[in-house]
Amino acid sequence: MNKYKPIGKIGEGTFSDVLKTQSLRDGNYYACKQMKQHFESIEQVNSLREIQALRRLNPHPNILMLHEVVFDRKSGCLALICELMDMNIYELIRGRRKPLSEKKIMNYMYQLCKSLDHMHRNGIFHRDVKPENILIKQDTLKLGDFGSCRSVYSKQPYTEYISTRWYRAPECLLTDGYYSYKMDMWSSGCVFYEITSFHPLFPGSNELDQISKIHDILGTPAKKTLNKFKQSRAMSFDFPFKKGTGLSPHVPNISPKSLSLMYAMIEYDPDQRIGAHQALQHPYFQELRTAEKQAVTMHRKMRLAENIVGQESINLWCISKDGNRQHSLRKTQENPIRHHGPSCGIELPKLNVSGVTKLTSYPSPSFHSVFTEPATNGEVPVLQPIKYIGTNHKSEKQKELKSSMKQYHLPAIERRGGGY
Repeated sequence: MNKYKPIGKIGEGTFSDVLKTQSLRDGNYYACKQMKQHFESIEQVNSLREIQALRRLNPHPNILMLHEVVFDRKSGCLALICELMDMNIYELIRGRRKPLSEKKIMNYMYQLCKSLDHMHRNGIFHRDVKPENILIKQDTLKLGDFGSCRSVYSKQPYTEYISTRWYRAPECLLTDGYYSYKMDMWSSGCVFYEITSFHPLFPGSNELDQISKIHDILGTPAKKTLNKFKQSRAMSFDFPFKKGTGLSPHVPNISPKSLSLMYAMIEYDPDQRIGAHQALQHPYFQELRTAEKQAVTMHRKMRLAENIVGQESINLWCISKDGNRQHSLRKTQENPIRHHGPSCGIELPKLNVSGVTKLTSYPSPSFHSVFTEPATNGEVPVLQPIKYIGTNHKSEKQKELKSSMKQYHLPAIERRGGGY
């Protein structure tokens, strides 16, 4: 930890303390999650689910970025260096009177569903989605604290007492650890309600009170749903019938689409509860999906325009180069190379060369036909050997030149297979 300077404490949890730190290397600020547990080896550190999950899920715009893992072997201390966010959702709504705009709520919930979709697609579910673990920085939302996460492929039953009670799904309350990734959607529905109303949806004081609070809003579930839970828990629970008030009286000012998605997220039966990917396609997010598609289309058009401009500049360069070549060729054709002097025929004066011996004239060699007489029987005449008749004298210089010439033999070309 000598690479980071502590600035102040941000928060404290059951298993860790979170500090604001400054890097001594780049001067940037980070969130340092110091684990209270001590570790014996780097293998034990690397086997932590939180580290494995963050390495698998990063990078993603809605998942907290893990920058570095700092482990001191001597002391056994472990710290996770993560990006620093402005605040969490709980801090955003705590003591607030003016409600958040529906557009801002929609934007936050869209990003939360994106983080869950990415996580579930990668075989992980969080198990502790709550306002304190959802971090924001300006308009960006990121899901953090993966200390309770689990693989969706791991064998049931899971830990019973997981997740903060107020955001715990019915299947977590009523079974011996037989729950799935759908519990994250229930918790997200509770967060959805809380950032809309600034009040927790089911603030139970204990497990029985928690179930009672759920039934006050949603009513008692169908026997078919309860029978699913009975199959996985030894205890018997026969709840008195309750109709339930529904959500509308508690959030009267929200839109019907918003209410529809909220109900889909807090569906009592996990098999009927909406998934993250399905939630992203809900009509409530239609406006954001359209804006996202337009942004993607605009980005593609800009990239295409950049490619076209780049191609045009290359073409213009080629045209300019070809034009210069053609211009030079045309200029050459129009202005051929001319010798200096008059173009009219002038008789050159005779040269008086002195000291030159008289040239010896040699008779022109005569050639005889290679065919004797034309064939009269239609047969093709046979070629006769050519005999050169004439002088065959060679000068002394020619003989010397021939004798001085050396013969060279080029090595045979070796053919190799495969060009790369």
